Amino acid sequence: MKRRHLLGGGLLALWLGPAQLARGASLLAVRVWPARDYTRLTIESDSPLVARQLVLPDPPRLAVDIEGLDLLPGLRELVSKVQPHDPNISGVRVGQNAPNVVRLVVDLKQPVAPQVFSLKPVEPYQHRLVLDLYPTRAVDPLEELIQQRLQGLEATIAAGPGAKAVTSAPAGASAASASSPPSSPSLASPPPGAAKPDLLGELIQQQAGSGKAGGQKTDSRIEARAEPRTDIRADGKVTAPSVASEPRKTAAVPARAEPEPRSDKTDRLIVIALDPGHGGEDPGAIGPAGTQEKDVVLQIALKLRDRLQGLEIKGNPVRVFLTRDADFFVPLQVRVEKARRVQADLFVSLHADAFYTPDPQGASVYALSDRGASSAAARWMANQENKSDRVGGINVKVQDVHVQRALFDMSTTAQINDSLKLGGALLGEIGRVGRLHKPRVEQASFAVLKAPDIPSILVETAFISNPQEEARLLDSGFQDRLAQALQRGITRYFAANPPLARSRQL
Repeated sequence: MKRRHLLGGGLLALWLGPAQLARGASLLAVRVWPARDYTRLTIESDSPLVARQLVLPDPPRLAVDIEGLDLLPGLRELVSKVQPHDPNISGVRVGQNAPNVVRLVVDLKQPVAPQVFSLKPVEPYQHRLVLDLYPTRAVDPLEELIQQRLQGLEATIAAGPGAKAVTSAPAGASAASASSPPSSPSLASPPPGAAKPDLLGELIQQQAGSGKAGGQKTDSRIEARAEPRTDIRADGKVTAPSVASEPRKTAAVPARAEPEPRSDKTDRLIVIALDPGHGGEDPGAIGPAGTQEKDVVLQIALKLRDRLQGLEIKGNPVRVFLTRDADFFVPLQVRVEKARRVQADLFVSLHADAFYTPDPQGASVYALSDRGASSAAARWMANQENKSDRVGGINVKVQDVHVQRALFDMSTTAQINDSLKLGGALLGEIGRVGRLHKPRVEQASFAVLKAPDIPSILVETAFISNPQEEARLLDSGFQDRLAQALQRGITRYFAANPPLARSRQL
């Protein structure tokens, strides 16, 4: 029986030898990818498997009947292969339900919305039956950012007047979120010239109220009054406060302290989306020594997050959002959806380049193109990165709905121009710590860069196919220097290009 190398990093694999095979399909491996976003269970075989699923609510569990398969002794070992920290699965049971039909029962820690689908062979895999277990109550990435922000405001208030705003995130906070973001508010782009809808500000109002965010308790009698309204015109100018309606007569309330004069500092939250490429079933490029792209780019993304989180750029606090913070697969369009859900001001996708020969080396930066690739190499690279969904494995029926809804092809000239400015700033800083493969920002049709309202770039940090650069990518010191260079480039970009105004300040 042909065997392949095990994939690493959070992967559980079960190999079944010839002595364990009965009639029916031959199993090659079973892999479990636990993550907070969702848990994936993959059954790989040498021929297609047909599955029927049944969700049982009390206690929550998923029963899957797999046709074309007989019970094999090795399948029973799945019980011990589930990790205790898996957020979705508490255990697995297997049994022969009928001739040539195996029943797989997955005991769940919480209710899930399962997706069960098959994938055709694609290198390096053969036929795959995939069980994706999405929590029915997914964590909203926008709410996580708000919670971080509120904690910073509360710490500032507790420190007293004149204290600097606390901008660091709680230890262990990742802000990575469910792979299927909520469908509302709408992801449609605002009209040209209009301020961005301020979902962040609206959520702060809903969760904390203006009194909490300002450090004062809100009196219910005060809330009944019409509040002064500040209008923002299309040209960006702010009109004088006005009262929307006559104040209602209410019982006397304690006098409130007059608000301090607003300074020029807007305290506008800057949200940066970092996107470590590949993950889970999709290892990305693999170096000569076996280093997997998905692992090194996640390490670099975490280092960059730690450098950016807590910064203030011209008085604006920075928050970092990760499209993935562990070893699991995220479809390309979901990465973009996540960034748009949190109203990201920048999107930086991190990768490691590869080629058929070990000679090429150096880093590259790419932006989107709406007029074709800027070079044959850029076109080739975009085609390679866009294959991620085929290897990682997506449910095509669900994918089509998302693509139609999100309108990812509405990329604007302004977005591309801003992306080129960002790419230029990053390229200049990366060149100070390592070699550049191309001295300018390249352009091609990368699927992950198609957010119509977010400046987006893709950074190929080095050639993992080059033995020397593979070694550098594994070196913690090089990762630190690269993260520092990327942080400097992002800071430079915002210093020259302040983020767009929101319709409400935070």
